[in-house]
Amino acid sequence: MWWSWLFLPALVLLSELSVVKVQTAPCQTCSKLTESFLKGLERTANKNFGGGNTAWEEEKLAKYARSETRLLEIVEAACEKTDFECNRLLEQIEDQVETWWFHRQQEAPDLFDWLCIEELRLCCPPGHFGPECKECPSGPGGVCGGLGRCEGEGTRLGDGECVCDPGYSGDLCQSCADGYYREKSSNDSSGACAACYHSCRKCSGPQDYKCLDCKPGWILHDNKCVDIDECGTELARCPSNTYCHNTDGSYECRGCDQACVGCMGSGPARCKKCARGYRLKGAKCLDIDECSEHAIACPGLNEACINEEGSFHCDCADGFIRRDSICVENKPPDDPEKGLFDEMTDDEVLVLQQMFFGVVICALATLAAKGDMVFTAIFIGGVAAMAGYWLTEKGDYMLDGFLKGR
Repeated sequence: MWWSWLFLPALVLLSELSVVKVQTAPCQTCSKLTESFLKGLERTANKNFGGGNTAWEEEKLAKYARSETRLLEIVEAACEKTDFECNRLLEQIEDQVETWWFHRQQEAPDLFDWLCIEELRLCCPPGHFGPECKECPSGPGGVCGGLGRCEGEGTRLGDGECVCDPGYSGDLCQSCADGYYREKSSNDSSGACAACYHSCRKCSGPQDYKCLDCKPGWILHDNKCVDIDECGTELARCPSNTYCHNTDGSYECRGCDQACVGCMGSGPARCKKCARGYRLKGAKCLDIDECSEHAIACPGLNEACINEEGSFHCDCADGFIRRDSICVENKPPDDPEKGLFDEMTDDEVLVLQQMFFGVVICALATLAAKGDMVFTAIFIGGVAAMAGYWLTEKGDYMLDGFLKGR
C-alpha cells in the first residue's frame, strides 16, 4: 500500500539504531552468551520431544536436534535473569541466532566465531586486536614473547601494544626492566629476569654489592648504592615551619613542634625561634605560665586564670557562672513566695480561725447592746454556734492545745 512508504524511513532508522546498540555491546558479553549457549547444547544433547510417539513426532516435527523446541529451551536458559547486558544483547540478536541455528550450523559450527567475530564484529580472533582485527606483536614465545599481553587482544578495542609482565620491558617484552637482571641459564636459552637489590636500578646479581647503577636517591660507591642524605645537602626543599627528615632513597618534611617558629628537627629543643607563649629556658622553648607571672591576668570580677600550652584563658571561679560576660554567683533559683499561712500547722490555723470568730462575736455583741434587733439575733445565733463547736470533741482538743501553747 502507498501509505506503507511513509514508515520506511522510520524503519530504516530503527534498524540502524539496533545495529549501533549491538556494536556497543562488549565482546565479553557476547563471549559469555555463546559459552552459555554451548552448555545448553550439551545439556539437551540426549533429549527428545518427550511425547509418547517419538518416531511420529520426529517425522512430523523434524528432528529434535534441529528443532525450534530445542532452540527455545537453550535460549531461555542462556542468560541469568539478573544479567542485564546478556539479556539485552540476546534480545537484539534473536534473528542472527535463529539464522545460525537453522541455516549456518553445518558450515559454521563455532557459534562464537560466526556470531561475535564475523556477524556482530564485537570480537577478534586470539592474537588480534582493534576495529580491523590487526595482528598483535609477536616474537619467540608467541604474542608479546609470551611475557606480556597485547592491549585489546580478542576485542575490537585497544592499541595492540605489549603490556609486559613484572620484570620485563621492550616492544616484545624481551628485555629486563629497571631493577631486574638476567639470570644465567643452564642451557643456551635466555634466563628469566630476577629482581636486583632494592636500591639498584641495574645490577649483575641480587646482592647489594652487585649494583651497576642506582635508583634516584642513591649514589654508587664500590658497586653498592649508598643513600643520599638530602637533608644534609641543598637537595631538600621543605616549606616553612617544617624540617627535613631523611629516609632510604628520599626524604620527607615533618612539622615543627608547636613551641617553635622554624626548626632544625623534632621537639622544643630544635627550635630556631620560640613561638608566642613560649620562652627559651636552657636549650628548650617552654610554655610561659601567664597565670603566675601576671599580677592580674584576668581582670574580670570573680574570674580565675587557667594556663594552657602557649597561652591561657579566663574562666569563672568555682561557684560562679558567666552571664552577659560577667561572672555571677551560681545560686539555685529562688523558691516562689510562700503564703501567710503556708508554714502554720493545721492546729494553729484552727485556733486563729476561732480567735477571728470571737472578734466577730464581740462586734456583734456591741451592736446588740445598742438595741438593734437584727444584730441581736445574729449575736445570739453566733454564740449558740460557738458554744456548740466548743462542746464537741474537736473543740476540746483545740482548747487543750491552745492552753498548752500549741
